[in-house]
Amino acid sequence: MGIFDFLKGEFIDVIHWTDDSRDTMVWRFEREGHAIKYGAKLTVREGQVAAFIHEGQLADVFTPGLYELQTNNMPILTTLQHWDHGFQSPFKSEIYFISTVRFNDLKWGTKNPIMLRDPEFGPLRLRAFGTYSIRVGDAGTFMKEVVGTDGEFTADEVTNQIRNVIVQEFSKIIATCNIPVLDMAGNTGDLSKLVTTAIAPVIGSYGLTIPEFYIENISLPEEVEKVLDKRTSVGIAGDLGKYGQFSAAEAMTTAAANPGGGMGAGLGLGMGMAMGQTGPWGAAAAAPAAAPPPPPPAAVAWHVAENGATEGPFSATDLAGMAQRGGLTRASSVWKAGMTGWLAAGDVPELANLFAGVPPPPPPAV
Repeated sequence: MGIFDFLKGEFIDVIHWTDDSRDTMVWRFEREGHAIKYGAKLTVREGQVAAFIHEGQLADVFTPGLYELQTNNMPILTTLQHWDHGFQSPFKSEIYFISTVRFNDLKWGTKNPIMLRDPEFGPLRLRAFGTYSIRVGDAGTFMKEVVGTDGEFTADEVTNQIRNVIVQEFSKIIATCNIPVLDMAGNTGDLSKLVTTAIAPVIGSYGLTIPEFYIENISLPEEVEKVLDKRTSVGIAGDLGKYGQFSAAEAMTTAAANPGGGMGAGLGLGMGMAMGQTGPWGAAAAAPAAAPPPPPPAAVAWHVAENGATEGPFSATDLAGMAQRGGLTRASSVWKAGMTGWLAAGDVPELANLFAGVPPPPPPAV
């Protein structure tokens, strides 16, 4: 075998990339000396593009297909100086394969709570998290702005920066949207669209796109959620007294099921009983107003008939005084509303006691 045949065999003539890692975005085809033979076959599969870098400059980007690398199909290489060899001159360049598939289920979230002014509750702190996907939209820009000379670039190397962009734009939108926090769960779709639109220019400057963006949860701090749960429970219970009784009963049930938890059970029982006496935010609840005393019974009006004339009306107290003075006797005719006619005072059960200490009239003289 001649020296020229040996040299020609040294240069690779098949260039391709297969990957099953699912997180590699860019992979550089490695060849010692970066020597690529004229006429080499380049295979670019669906979900890939190949970037041709010559002397540090992006020469071309190949979309899916089969290519034969020659100067006539790579315009930038037509100006290269040909080598004075006895075989087809190789050129020293680099080929980067860029994955254009979606990289899904990437996580984002707020490291610190977002401060905002809620139209219902006032100042609040919110946390949020969700998922998104990215894909390479402009391979040339992505290579220039993000990858550089990294021979194996994974999604993890860019997701931290993207998360920062997402959180920044999400914070702006959530703080200015004026959507009550209790209604945000029903508006996550609209909020997602707003965030996607806001971050698109920045992500686009990296040569990337965001095909999908989801807000999975927007939550209050744990201590605020507990207070909100109490408020909800009170609203459902309606009557604070009944709610206190219910809480006390639950605490007693828990204590009975946990004999060894004396202090905790006692604390729960005390809190349950206290709920019956305090409002939902710890302030003393107003005690129920005492029922007013019943009105005094209406005084009975008595009338007395003497010598064909009537006098009155008199109260029972007045009649008692008259009986003591002798002005009212058992034979005196009396009447009150409801009686069918005049009766002797001594025959009226209600007045019989008035004459208990009054002696009867003396017997007739013999």
